[in-house]
Formats: sequence, C-alpha cells, structure tokens
Amino acid sequence: MTKIVTSLLLFLPMAARAQDDPFGVNELNSIELGTKDLPETIAGVVNIVLGFLGILSTIIILLGGFKWMTSQGNTDKVDEAKKLIGAGVVGLVIVLAAYAIARFVLNSLVNETI
Repeated sequence: MTKIVTSLLLFLPMAARAQDDPFGVNELNSIELGTKDLPETIAGVVNIVLGFLGILSTIIILLGGFKWMTSQGNTDKVDEAKKLIGAGVVGLVIVLAAYAIARFVLNSLVNETI
C-alpha cells in the first residue's frame, strides 16, 4: 500500500504538468546559456583561478607570519615560518606573472582575430 501511495505522490505532479507542456519545449526556450564571447569566458575563468591562487598564497604568507610571532624564539619554528613566508612570496610572484602572461596572450589573440 505504501508503494502505491509513494508512486502516486511522485508521479501525480508530473502527470498534472504534462497536460500543459508534454515535451518541455517551453522550458528549453527560457534557458539562457552563456552570452559572452569565447575570449571573455576564458579570461573570466583565468581571472577566477588566479584570484583563488593569489588568495591562497596570501594566506600562506599570513600563516608564516603567525607562526613566526608565536614561535617564542624557537629557532626551528622561526626557520619553518621563514620557509612558509618564502614559499608564499614565490607563489604570489608566480601567480602575478601567470596573470600578466595570460592577459598578454589573450589580448594578442583577440587583437589578431578581430
């Protein structure tokens, strides 16, 4: 009995909706996919990824600074903090260089294809 009630509860809304638009054609017309050009979409994705990596490297630098401040003079912890800060700075430089290279390449491609 519960299977019948469950199936009725699941399929009755579909049956009621099927009377209006049996194939779902009206829903397909209202879907708006991306309206941007391909270079703009690629640039947006690159900006999002590099922004996330920039935030991550900044967090690594802050974590290194926190470890240094809480090391209480322990040389091992200070050395570990210096390595974290160095890795964060190198990561930030790499992210900024990647952003500059990606921007140059995308601008060059857009200018050559127009």
